[in-house]
Amino acid sequence: MAEAAQKNFHIVGLPAWSEADIAFARAVKRESLTSFVPYMAANDDNEIILATEIPPLREPQPQASSLGGPSDDIGDVMWTVPTITINYPSNVPNTTTHHVTAAMAMATPIAHKGAVAGAKAVALTVLDLMTDADLLAAAKDYFQNEQLQGMTYDPVLTENDRPAIHLNKEIMDQIRPLMREYYYDPSRFDSYLEQLGVQYPPQ
Repeated sequence: MAEAAQKNFHIVGLPAWSEADIAFARAVKRESLTSFVPYMAANDDNEIILATEIPPLREPQPQASSLGGPSDDIGDVMWTVPTITINYPSNVPNTTTHHVTAAMAMATPIAHKGAVAGAKAVALTVLDLMTDADLLAAAKDYFQNEQLQGMTYDPVLTENDRPAIHLNKEIMDQIRPLMREYYYDPSRFDSYLEQLGVQYPPQ
């Protein structure tokens, strides 16, 4: 599945970054460097401003030597069916994770373009699995005989556990009506930033 997805990423290709996207990314990097690492040069000509090439597929790592990876919410799914995770270029590279610097691009065209590219690659991979019986069989075989080899899953949740969504009901009943005016309206605006009156890139 990962190999099929990698081929599809090359078919889709990287987003076409605009001058505004590049200017925004440079500003994020400049402010990040001057704020957090003041002794480093803010303008490095060799630094990657936005993704310019698709990285190679990461080789499988032995379970004993695995250092983990990005977090996800796929939970029980990955213990039930063949599963892969993907990365797509929706952020300014090398920003500080779990920090405001990593969230700055989320309402910009950078995030939208990257998410669209990722979605196209995923859609193509799903079509591959639906139309290629050999690929689907190989994915199931690798899942059962390689990934799950010597492993047993002991779920924390039981069949009787239900999400405690009632805990936030009173708060959400108060906040959700106030949020509605900020919902993005693509019929009136080309971007969410335009709807908010935010100039892109900032001057």
